[in-house]
Amino acid sequence: MKHVMSGLAGLVLGAALALPVAAELDDNGLHVEPWIEETFLDLREDLGDANANGQRLLILFEQRGCIYCNEMHENVFSRENIAQMLDEDFFVVRLNLHGSLEVTDFDGEVMTEREIARRWGILFTPTLMFMPEEVAEDLTAVQASVATMPGAFGGWTTFNLLNWVQEHGYDEDEGFQRYHARRLQEMGIIE
Repeated sequence: MKHVMSGLAGLVLGAALALPVAAELDDNGLHVEPWIEETFLDLREDLGDANANGQRLLILFEQRGCIYCNEMHENVFSRENIAQMLDEDFFVVRLNLHGSLEVTDFDGEVMTEREIARRWGILFTPTLMFMPEEVAEDLTAVQASVATMPGAFGGWTTFNLLNWVQEHGYDEDEGFQRYHARRLQEMGIIE
């Protein structure tokens, strides 16, 4: 009986260790990550800080209870190569799709997170908006963004998008879809 109980305890412990670790959430029900910056949500200042750090500004929209946000945090953003890129190469500012914090857009308009989401036409979470290094004073973030990824995508798509933005692929003739297909082929993931 002692061996049976010991075996059952081992099975339970093994099963518990095999389960994914639930992501930590803040008081608003949004994921906590070391690479998400706490700022005053003035996008011009955030862009300046990103540039000073040698990083690209990335605006991330999420919302409480978003199963796709959870999927991205637990299975995509947690991948070592992606987490490292987000930490080292991107200055990530997160906005809550239904939030009430004030955000200052690049054109100087100040509004709540939920109002700015409407202004920019953000419908899905997560949504990732990548900013260029310079933004004209009369543009909004959505007008200036060099790439937007609405919804959850797999690890390789996200990894390649981060690289494409870093490499200024949006300035080249090869669009992201062709870049992504070429990179997957070069990595031997597709033939």
